[in-house]
Amino acid sequence: MGSSMEAREYGTAAERAAPRYVAPAPGMDVEFAQLSDLGRVRQVNEDYFGYARPAAAEETRSRGWLFVVADGVGGNADGEVASRTAVESVLAGFRGAAPGEPNASLLPGLIRKANTRVLDVAHEGNPSGSNMATTIVACALRHDRVVVAHVGDSRCYLIRRDESRILTRDHTYAAEQVRMGILSAKEAAESDARHVLSRSLGGGLTVNVEVNEHQVFVGDVLVLCTDGLHGSIAPSEMAAVAGRAENLEAAAKRLVDIANQRDGSDNISLQIVRVRSVERVGMYRGRPYRLP
Repeated sequence: MGSSMEAREYGTAAERAAPRYVAPAPGMDVEFAQLSDLGRVRQVNEDYFGYARPAAAEETRSRGWLFVVADGVGGNADGEVASRTAVESVLAGFRGAAPGEPNASLLPGLIRKANTRVLDVAHEGNPSGSNMATTIVACALRHDRVVVAHVGDSRCYLIRRDESRILTRDHTYAAEQVRMGILSAKEAAESDARHVLSRSLGGGLTVNVEVNEHQVFVGDVLVLCTDGLHGSIAPSEMAAVAGRAENLEAAAKRLVDIANQRDGSDNISLQIVRVRSVERVGMYRGRPYRLP
């Protein structure tokens, strides 16, 4: 893992009064498992996922980890191409980003570029027009923070102390109507529009990316998934299976099996990420310093 750098003395009185700069030890570490399943009905798997792992200790501090899940829009042309294109675009942009760039501003920009890339690929395959589209959810982890950015109804859950909460909001017409008070949650769950997306990658020249940031602690578990999973499994059940699982691969398989038993009408994909260590840091003039 490598040792942290020595504290550095600053030259001016103002700088000496600031927190001493100590490059944080590469303390953010995770373990993860991922699984994608065709389901019991579909003939093609239109889901896609990927991750970027720090290549060295310095990258743990300057870039961190990235996990991405996408769900090609069912019934549209080449949904599997759209999801793969979006994930690969975001991963490539993350790996090529300037070290230390804040993930809260980086991820939305990468997803907007992925939207453009999906449109370009659609045009290359069908110059007369294509409705190729996909959802996406991305989680970047660095220091002791997770930044979640998403478009569509693929979700990210945070499991902490056996309780699960959703860190994303579905971008569907039914969910939008619940937020506006037009429908109740029960009515939305039974609505024909519950799976109709209000925004997606490939749906237009521009896309509104929703982003939020949260502190994470050792033992926290993040679950990124497509609606083939969260449409069949309640957050409390996810917490029970994945929250304290000794084997994340077994937990992922268990969740997929439950979704298939209850429904299985869609592709099912998920990533389970457990935080093993963090590095608490503050920022001063854009530079990190270690907190006690």
